[in-house]
Amino acid sequence: MASSVLVFDSGVGGLSVLQEIHQYCPPMPIYYLMDREGFPYGIKEDEPLAQRILTLCQEAVAVLKPSLLVIACNTASTLALPLLRQHLTIPIVGVVPAIKVAAELSPNRCIGLLATPATVNRPYINDLINEFANDCTVTRFGSSALVHYAEHWLAQQQPPDALFEHLNGWLSDTPQPSHVVLGCTHFPLLRDFLERLWPHVTWIDSGAAIARRVASLLAPDAHQNGHFELYWTGTSEIESGVLMFLQGIGNVTRAQPLTTQISYTK
Repeated sequence: MASSVLVFDSGVGGLSVLQEIHQYCPPMPIYYLMDREGFPYGIKEDEPLAQRILTLCQEAVAVLKPSLLVIACNTASTLALPLLRQHLTIPIVGVVPAIKVAAELSPNRCIGLLATPATVNRPYINDLINEFANDCTVTRFGSSALVHYAEHWLAQQQPPDALFEHLNGWLSDTPQPSHVVLGCTHFPLLRDFLERLWPHVTWIDSGAAIARRVASLLAPDAHQNGHFELYWTGTSEIESGVLMFLQGIGNVTRAQPLTTQISYTK
């Protein structure tokens, strides 16, 4: 049976993960689903958001029938992975902030975690720090603004002009982190700006690790057509920049709203 992957995120952030998966597994068909109607996740209450993620992923899996589900969203992964694994029978790969990698590489034993407010102080993050970075100073910054900067940059090519003012106070504090973990999949979309503004910092994300994990779980047929299909919740049209990004790395064969029974609750 042919293998396929469903990549799920609240918005465009998971496209950074999709790109890595495609590089590791070019023949693999990839479905990408954005919960545009529920965006942004980083400021939502936990319980209703977890139930929304579960219901939406169940419906998408039933319709698209992927071989594997990637939750390409740190907020959704830290919140809903156990629930998803309880109710779905296909393999599920979540996003784990690369705290272990940053701690192993940091020469001054100071690392940063840049994530959404919903992720940055979760008990799950505390556990990762205690297990893998207990000899490091870990500075944390929760930002919803960066999610919107990334969305606007990819979808509308709007540069994040306020990025320096937004982050420089944190990055200039003492001690200064040598490595910063990008704990939201939206943030690697801003990597060029981050590296240009703070060249002394090494920026780390989990995209390649997720792609390697997917490759280890699925064996794509070399004769498969490695195309993309783009879906989203809600009835509004998708921004042209999203489609252009996907077309720049592969063949998009479908782009349309996903019919769902979920009603959006603010």
